[in-house]
Amino acid sequence: MKAPILETPRLRIPRLGLGTWALRGAEAQRAVEGALGLGYRHIDTAAMYGNEEAVGAGLAASGLKREDIFLTTKVWWTDLAPDALRASAEASLKRLATPYADLVLIHWPAKGMDLAASLGALQRLKADGLARAVGVSNFPPGLLRRALGLGIAEIAALQVECHVYLWQEPLAALCREHGLALTAYSPVAKASVNDDPVMRAIAAKHGGSPVQVALAWLLAQENLVAIPKSGRMEGQRDNLAACSLTLDAADMAAIAALPKDRRLVNPEFAPDWAA
Repeated sequence: MKAPILETPRLRIPRLGLGTWALRGAEAQRAVEGALGLGYRHIDTAAMYGNEEAVGAGLAASGLKREDIFLTTKVWWTDLAPDALRASAEASLKRLATPYADLVLIHWPAKGMDLAASLGALQRLKADGLARAVGVSNFPPGLLRRALGLGIAEIAALQVECHVYLWQEPLAALCREHGLALTAYSPVAKASVNDDPVMRAIAAKHGGSPVQVALAWLLAQENLVAIPKSGRMEGQRDNLAACSLTLDAADMAAIAALPKDRRLVNPEFAPDWAA
């Protein structure tokens, strides 16, 4: 089974991918190779994850052609000056053992960053063939609007925390308006959906799991991509099966009634989310 494809003016991306945050070494390599064997074609990593070499080894061991895999990596917020951004991206590609990434993102904005300069460096990665597409992650609405308004980089995607307890409509609306893919990280709210009676009831109705329901809800949204992490083949298979789960109007209404302001990822260097 393979995930459906989202096509936007600047991107063609599988709507369900494998997140690799916190997977390291041999575990990360096995997870990537196993996921690709199951039918995944979208792998998400980052310089900060410390697993790019293992991810690259998993890609190589899969036996798939590079052009058949969508690969995302990210530049950390301490490396956003143009020279540092370029060096970080080149180092990522070296660790991943690939000549290009399908998508390179600014991982987090930095306070006081020279946004125009960073976006210019990001766009040069695309122009020089190191990235097929570029984008940003963890940008609040005002900063994303500013980045888009500058017109410096062909921003194709935004990656943010998004799940049944955190729906970010201002960002989703900007993505719809500008044709961006919205990639949801922590899409199953760190598995807390498993303890939710509403999610459990919907899962029982469909013969699935709360995690599958959470992913199906995201995939029912416009321009949405989800990247759940799982190092276990069983979990990867279950996540991929969510692509074939269709929620009805009653399910969608029940999930809509859940709180939508439960942020789980909020480090000290995070931006002002309301800005």
